[in-house]
Amino acid sequence: MRISIWPGAEHPYSEVLAMARHAADTGWDGVWIADHFMPDGEDDTGPMLECGSVVAALGASVPRVRIGTLVYGNTYRHPAVVANMAATVDQISGGRFILGVGAGWQITEHREYGIRLPPPRERIDRFEEAVQIMLGLLRQPRTTVDGKYYQVVDAVCEPKPVQDPLPLMIGAKGEKRMLGLVAKYADMWNAWGVPSLIAHKSAVLDRFCASVGRDPKAIERTAQALVSLDGPLPDQPDRVIGGSRARLADTVAEYREIGLDELIVPDDLLGAGAAKLAAMDAILDIVRG
Repeated sequence: MRISIWPGAEHPYSEVLAMARHAADTGWDGVWIADHFMPDGEDDTGPMLECGSVVAALGASVPRVRIGTLVYGNTYRHPAVVANMAATVDQISGGRFILGVGAGWQITEHREYGIRLPPPRERIDRFEEAVQIMLGLLRQPRTTVDGKYYQVVDAVCEPKPVQDPLPLMIGAKGEKRMLGLVAKYADMWNAWGVPSLIAHKSAVLDRFCASVGRDPKAIERTAQALVSLDGPLPDQPDRVIGGSRARLADTVAEYREIGLDELIVPDDLLGAGAAKLAAMDAILDIVRG
């Protein structure tokens, strides 16, 4: 099972870079960056680095590890622009980029920036058309999609990514439609959750794979949860693991048992400065066993 770190985009870039370089130096497998423009909540004044700029910078500055978006919100950028961004970052990183995408959800940034947030059904319809465009541009010489919401005509995206194909990851938890789109289009799937929740969602994904005639093993499973090494757990039972190092080791074993391919660790509960890097080392020791 791979282990990756998720530095918060609210931190100064120097801190994000330090965490990413530490991950590369010590044996972590990947670094993921979220795509938001402001915090979610009543206080919207906190800093937030823009995701596409950060992954490009990390791709140029940090060796070895895979670098990905967790996940690009489809409503913020035209999918043809996203495909070009993805191909460019893969070129910059020498073939280490993972394109993570999702349908979009955060209300505050849509309202403040004047970006329309469609109702769920339309949002998912738009997302499926967007995925078709991104995959076409990244993997085919030319792409035409005449959709209800997006239209591209004989479109090109050059240079292509270094990776052939560049992996597409879809962030999804919806059991009516979104996991079905994962089964149809994705190379990787991502969701928040403790092992029991991920196992349930993964089983739903398997059923969608059967319905479209796809081998479930063709889709890598990734998940993230807040990690507490020592101390009380926040009241988010489906999103927090640990509390002690022994309990964290047991949970890591559960993720392995359900077939998780990659565990992603947000940095929220890991402290600051040198203490955060030490926490990363401790988590890596537990995962590597």
